[in-house]
Amino acid sequence: MAALAILTPILPLDDPLKANLARALEPPSLSNIMGTDELGRDILSRVLHGIPVSLGIAILSVVLGALVGVPLGLVSGYLGGKADNVIQRVTDSMLAFPPILLALALVAAIGVGLQNVIVAVGVSTIPVYIKLTRGQTLALREEEFVKAAILLGHSSWRIMWKHILPNVLPIIIIQSTYYLGFSILTASGLGFLGLGVQPPTPEWGAMLGSGRTYIFSAPHVSIFPGLMIFVTVIAFNLLGDGLRDVLDPRTRLRVKTGG
Repeated sequence: MAALAILTPILPLDDPLKANLARALEPPSLSNIMGTDELGRDILSRVLHGIPVSLGIAILSVVLGALVGVPLGLVSGYLGGKADNVIQRVTDSMLAFPPILLALALVAAIGVGLQNVIVAVGVSTIPVYIKLTRGQTLALREEEFVKAAILLGHSSWRIMWKHILPNVLPIIIIQSTYYLGFSILTASGLGFLGLGVQPPTPEWGAMLGSGRTYIFSAPHVSIFPGLMIFVTVIAFNLLGDGLRDVLDPRTRLRVKTGG
């Protein structure tokens, strides 16, 4: 997917925004491998040009969620007290809403568009990063190396950033790969409902939504964007499984011992 995102601009593809009503809803053929949509635009070109859009939304939203959620989780787990209570109450209130509903509410508040979708999807992942980081921090702050750093007189901030965060990062990276797939699904869901990336920008969810009208007469309009969403999400999940095997020492130990 990354390679296709890089190569798409230099591939000999039709203009993904150029309409040709005379060729509307043509089925897949040698001249148009994935057929054309309701405006006669080449679906293959639009699907491939949609890769950098969807990957960009996924990566930027996950980075946003991690940049906000991980520091808050560190503070909540290590410092405790009033800071922990405030952060956890806000986190619990956010978790009371399913992520897609939270993203819908944010889009309704701040408006539609590419940047707003990134913000909405990113904010919906923040509470998960807070909970995950807090749980890991609570376990790590009882370890001997943290107690040794306290005895050496290191400040709480130094311990969090120099000792706890490096040990939390592998779990954060693994979780982020899963949330890349989740972010694509959420952004596609918003696009399907007409609240995500707006036409004529090629985005898989919006393409899927526009093709639902023709699901019986021209199913290819919806099938190919849906397949791209499916394959990309599965790919990120498999990447997460592979990273877990590499980065999680407990998994490596089970593999070596056959447990």
